[in-house]
Amino acid sequence: MEQRKNDWSILGFGCMRLPKKNGGFDMEEAEREIMYALEQGVNYFDTAYIYKGSEEALGKVMAKNHCREQMTIATKLPHYMIKSIEGLEKYFQEQLERLQTDYIDNYLMHMLPDADIWAKLVCMGVADWLKEKKSSGQIRHVGFSYHGNSTAFCELIDAYAWDFCQVQYNYMDEHSQAGRIGVHHAASKGIPVIIMEPLRGGRLVNGLPEQAKELFDRAKPKRSPAEWGLRWLWNQPEVSVILSGMNSMEMLQENIRIAEDVQIGELQEQDFALYDGVRKAINARIKVGCTGCSYCMPCPHGVDIPGAFRCYNVRYTDNFFTGMREYMMCTTFRAKRSNASLCKKCGKCEKHCPQGIEIRKELDQVVKHMENPVYKVIALFSKGMFKK
Repeated sequence: MEQRKNDWSILGFGCMRLPKKNGGFDMEEAEREIMYALEQGVNYFDTAYIYKGSEEALGKVMAKNHCREQMTIATKLPHYMIKSIEGLEKYFQEQLERLQTDYIDNYLMHMLPDADIWAKLVCMGVADWLKEKKSSGQIRHVGFSYHGNSTAFCELIDAYAWDFCQVQYNYMDEHSQAGRIGVHHAASKGIPVIIMEPLRGGRLVNGLPEQAKELFDRAKPKRSPAEWGLRWLWNQPEVSVILSGMNSMEMLQENIRIAEDVQIGELQEQDFALYDGVRKAINARIKVGCTGCSYCMPCPHGVDIPGAFRCYNVRYTDNFFTGMREYMMCTTFRAKRSNASLCKKCGKCEKHCPQGIEIRKELDQVVKHMENPVYKVIALFSKGMFKK
């Protein structure tokens, strides 16, 4: 299997969704799939402290099969749960114990929202702690995972000498989240880009509208919606690894088949026309016709206008819970919040919108439908967590 950066396979195994049985992980099946993936050239395995049972399961498989040196293990620090370096060390040692190893290949700041939060962590001593861990060999590479807009992502990329980064990116998020701008900025600095949610948690497979399904069915060559989604990503040289939460042998085998057959720059003009048609079919459900151009930005009151509209639209193109989760991550779980209710109705944004969107009116709808009582409770709870 192709390896584009640091000997990492271009297909990575996301271990959050390992096969389940009787309310827990099916360890026999998990072991079978992990070892099969390793035998077929998949060497990148991603987990996190807060993925319940995932680190332990991966550690058991590695210990039983004596395959630690063949694997690149990526796991994540819940920085939002720590208040001191002593606490950070405690979490790290617990992760080593769970994984039954004495080093982590790729260590990520989990859901790092912006450069301000990173600056607070640096003041706490996290950067010095990471430097010491890298010097001792207990951590090989330092990175972060991210949900938010491209501007904040680029600021975060420039704030530290990161070894890699992990972002949500797919043909529907080309101009949202970190987006193409962020992916290219990271790659221009030589920073490997790991992709999560390449199919939006399967919604670009199982949640497609009928018109989009018909477009894929008529396309030549004959490929599944999942294959079209993955090939859109692997077509780009800036993409180092795509993570897939493969929880069945059939899915694993299919993704390996695709990964072994892709080439950079293989897609043609008619292929991109297909993606455009599918996007239009999905976007037929949206509430606000925002293209994410960001001409309305910056908002003098701190609202992430394109981000708020995108999450509001996701509520209707995907589902309510996905929209709410992304709204929380992209506007609220950060030191400087950027949610829609910060709007003061100044109207500056509307003077620059090429789509002629009544932004103030639509932001009111975002507040009405997204900032519900549940949102307010979670936002209140998280306020102290992200301000530390």
